[in-house]
Amino acid sequence: MLNNQKIKKMHKLALYESGEGKKHLAISNYYRSDYIGLALIKNFFLTTIAYGLLLLIYFGYRSEYLMENIHKMNLALMALQIIGLYIIMVVGYSILTYIYCSVKYAKAQKGIQEYYKGLTQMKKAYDREERRNGRITGRRTKA
Repeated sequence: MLNNQKIKKMHKLALYESGEGKKHLAISNYYRSDYIGLALIKNFFLTTIAYGLLLLIYFGYRSEYLMENIHKMNLALMALQIIGLYIIMVVGYSILTYIYCSVKYAKAQKGIQEYYKGLTQMKKAYDREERRNGRITGRRTKA
């Protein structure tokens, strides 16, 4: 006989597994420090590329002014400003990435714990049913 509670529980677990759980299971394969470290490495490279593109756009837009006034500019100060802005941008995005990934990892761990709790409940329900069916048919079950 079909048990509506078991069907609902299985449906809920299957929905989680095929939706949000797919991402959570992928995240839970990593240790927290490894997951955040990998995200910070990606962040460093992507921020560097983005900053380089921003510099290209800025220098492309201001190229005429730069060509006319390059002999009047303090290039060492300009280089320090460029490097300083780069460091500020990398540090800022790294802090945001760390916070975002920490929250995301914690949420994934919580979801996975609930998922495993549901699986344990399903296993217990099947074990109870198996013991009950074993008694009804007169078979002995292994303990």
